[in-house]
Amino acid sequence: MSKIDEIAQAVETGKSKLIEGLVTEALGEGIEPIKILNEGMIKAMGNVGEKFQKSEIFVPEMLVAARTMKKGVEVLKPKLAAGDTTRLGKCIIGTVHGDLHDIGKNLVALMIESAGFEVIDLGVDVATDTFVSAIKTNPDTKVVALSCLLTTTMPSMKETAAAIKASGLAGFKLIVGGAPITEDFAKQVGADGYTTDAASAAVLAKKLAS
Repeated sequence: MSKIDEIAQAVETGKSKLIEGLVTEALGEGIEPIKILNEGMIKAMGNVGEKFQKSEIFVPEMLVAARTMKKGVEVLKPKLAAGDTTRLGKCIIGTVHGDLHDIGKNLVALMIESAGFEVIDLGVDVATDTFVSAIKTNPDTKVVALSCLLTTTMPSMKETAAAIKASGLAGFKLIVGGAPITEDFAKQVGADGYTTDAASAAVLAKKLAS
């Protein structure tokens, strides 16, 4: 088994204690950091995402895999920054006002960061003004992601999306997600995109930012 395959397997199975050593060994063998990232980790998380969509694994396993990848990415970051690799820009993410749920949001944040974005996580119960202020403070933002889990906070998402659109700020795409959100609702609030799971959200964010 190649070192890249070992890294991929460690990510897929959530071997967080092994990943840093494996990535360090791969770098020591002269394997390009971008190859380790793309072929070892991002590809592995793609497989994890597919298994999640088929209900072969569930949120806990996906979280463990994403956290494992994050530890591997931390080892790679200095090497990636030193090379020609450019990050995709910033993604601002948060759970809308009135909603305190963060598991789905955290997983999306991990996946989007793993795809190459700098993630600014505003947390949960985020006021509309906070989203707008964060976009103003970070003019290089490429994606803004709104999350909610409760049907009772869907109006809050709608209000936040409207305020962001009305702010006059530009240069980014707005995506929404969460258990009660549908594609129709996403269109109603004027979102540029919507996905049903974290793996798809990362793919969408990358597509919209390019």
